[in-house]
Amino acid sequence: MDGPMDCKEFEKLVPDFIEKKLDYLTLRRFKEHYDICGECQEELAIQFLVTEGLNRLEEGSAFDLQHELNRQLEDARKKINNNKVILNIGLVLETAAMVLIGLGVMWIILN
Repeated sequence: MDGPMDCKEFEKLVPDFIEKKLDYLTLRRFKEHYDICGECQEELAIQFLVTEGLNRLEEGSAFDLQHELNRQLEDARKKINNNKVILNIGLVLETAAMVLIGLGVMWIILN
C-alpha cells in the first residue's frame, strides 16, 4: 500500500514495529505518520511501555522504556535515511550506465 498511512493502519503495525519486523517502505510510512500524529505517538508509547514493560518485569531487569522507545525510533530514522542514500546511489549508477550504453550505441552507429 502506498500513500500516507492512516491511524488504523498505524495501530495494526505497532506490534511489528516493536518487534522490528517492518520492511523499509512500511517503516518509512509508519515513521512519517508517527511524526505528524500526536494520537499515534501516544498509542505507540503506550503499547511499547506495556509490551516491553511486561517482558522486563518477567526478566526482573531494570529498564528505562521511554529511552528505549526513543532509541528504537532513532534507529528507524537512521535505517530510513541509509536506505534513501542507497537508493540515490543506485539511481546515479543506473543513470550513468544508461548514458554509457547510449554513447556505446552512438559510437557503433557512427562507426
